[in-house]
Amino acid sequence: MASCVSGCSSMMRFCQKLNRLKTLEDDVMATSLKRCLSTVDLALLGVGGMVGSGLYVLTGTVAKDTAGPAVVVSFIIAGVASLMAALCYAEFGARVPKTGSAYMFTYVSVGEIWAFLIGWNVILEYMIGGAAVARAWSGYLDSIFNHRIQNFTESHVMRWDVPFLTHYPDLLAASILLVASFFISFGVRVSSWLNHIFSAISMVVIAFILVFGFALADPVNWSAREGGFAPFGFSGIMAGTATCFYAFVGFDVIAASSEEASNPQKAVPTATAISLGLAATAYVLVSTVLTLMVPWHTLDPNSALSDAFFRRGYSWAGFIVAVGSICAMNTVLLSNLFSLPRIVYAMAEDGLFFSVFSRVNPVTKVPVIAILVFGSLMAFLALIFDLEALVQFLSIGTLLAYTFVAASIIVLRFQSDKSTWSSGGGGIKTDASSTPSLNQSGQQVDPSVAVNETQTFAQDSGEPKEYESFSDKLQLVERQKAVKERRAAGTLKACWEPYLGRILGDCEPGEVVAFSVLALMVSAVSLCAVLVFGNNQLNLPMWSFTLLLVIFSLVFLLSLALIWVHEQQPNHKTFQVFWCISGMASGTVRKVYGKSRGRKWQHDTWSFPAAAWWRQSRTSSLKDTLTTHTHQPSTIHLPAGDLIMLRKDKCKNM
Repeated sequence: MASCVSGCSSMMRFCQKLNRLKTLEDDVMATSLKRCLSTVDLALLGVGGMVGSGLYVLTGTVAKDTAGPAVVVSFIIAGVASLMAALCYAEFGARVPKTGSAYMFTYVSVGEIWAFLIGWNVILEYMIGGAAVARAWSGYLDSIFNHRIQNFTESHVMRWDVPFLTHYPDLLAASILLVASFFISFGVRVSSWLNHIFSAISMVVIAFILVFGFALADPVNWSAREGGFAPFGFSGIMAGTATCFYAFVGFDVIAASSEEASNPQKAVPTATAISLGLAATAYVLVSTVLTLMVPWHTLDPNSALSDAFFRRGYSWAGFIVAVGSICAMNTVLLSNLFSLPRIVYAMAEDGLFFSVFSRVNPVTKVPVIAILVFGSLMAFLALIFDLEALVQFLSIGTLLAYTFVAASIIVLRFQSDKSTWSSGGGGIKTDASSTPSLNQSGQQVDPSVAVNETQTFAQDSGEPKEYESFSDKLQLVERQKAVKERRAAGTLKACWEPYLGRILGDCEPGEVVAFSVLALMVSAVSLCAVLVFGNNQLNLPMWSFTLLLVIFSLVFLLSLALIWVHEQQPNHKTFQVFWCISGMASGTVRKVYGKSRGRKWQHDTWSFPAAAWWRQSRTSSLKDTLTTHTHQPSTIHLPAGDLIMLRKDKCKNM
């Protein structure tokens, strides 16, 4: 019996270690890497990661086979969905300015075992994706020279017919990866400037395509004579959206580079928004030009843009497009080779991989060993493996990473406030003197608020203060109300305590939200599976199909409701997603409209730092005004706008 108990306790300790969270240092800005990337550097890294071969190949493929000219709408919808996922990465990158991307975010909020799985998932995704882009780069350059490189390799080197291997060793693809790894090992500034050069050339070519393409546009190609704007209907638009979504994969390089950003709290969210906006604009405008130049059903899926200019009689423009395509693929390669070693470095630094990969070169301030080793492995994949089958699994890895990042944000926001996120660095900082306490009703009380309130009631003479101005009275009332209504993160809101307190009151703070997020993910996946496969592949009867839809929909809505009735952590000065949706609907009415039941209106701090700074400075000046006139019997005259703003900010800051 004793041995059984000992074994169970050992298993429990093992499970607890698997789910332990990563604790960040007091100063999260401290790093062995070099913080030198500006907002422009990060934005161009993001653009380089998203605008690649997809702009020159994917637009023609989706337009001809899936959506027709309505590929424009597909890119718009895909851009909005990608924005939701990108903002989740931006919030984490601002709050946790550490390299590692989805791995680090999962480790901080969910647990070690999940971070380990997500980390390796992202590593494989980068390796396969980078090798596939190198193969595409090699094939595109080979096609310009009429496949002479392939013919020479097969004739003078070797050729084989082996399953899962390419027909000939792609020496050109392996060489470009090795050369790129060599340049990236020189430091982040060299990588950034290379990306700047290729991105500038690519954007100039895109501008040429748009200007010259709109001059050759013919609106007849969207008319009913050519099949209309949406020949495949709404289903074709949504199918095209599913394909176009992966054209925006690559923005996570910004979050992965947050440890090398000079000011990650401002640079990461701003660069994410700018890069995604530029990429979405480029995809939408280029697809518009392409389908207006030639009829959509005559496009060449392999080289749509070059073929479109050639058919309009401007064959010389095809060479300009080819140069832009090669430069765009170079930026994608640099993005993959830039992010991959940093994720390996983060895992090695946490002890989840060989420690040799966490060594940083003292001169270049980059993990040179990780760059060269994994760059060589990526080159080996591109050299001999047939990656067409493996690339199909990239979508699964991407969906898994995006889902875990979105879920981690929800879990993190509702975690009990055992430690305070420092406003300067956005990380976790434990400070016993500033930790909020709980009163007898389980409500959270800020020590600074308690001190201020004590000073308000206690005067030098020991007598209650006599308020002779409306502003002083308003200040006290708002402070008292804020103290009463503030509760610990992860606990039930005060207005729901009488109804759900008996059922959920005994749970640990944040525990119900964690289970609700899990139920939300499972119900969302199950609901999508029933909608897609229910009538056809599964051959479900109508009553069973309807019953499953009702059950999964109710679980989905119930999970959202349970998340909404709990308190979040107090708003921070770093960026926050105003609508936390990425692959699943986790936004609430409060986050959309900035309201919550039973409380005064308050600002959401997803707005950019300039607006937050202005609001804070205005509020501070008003507080100083009230403090100055505290002991004066004269009435304080405040503008109506300032008074309203004071009332709004009091509910948040007091």
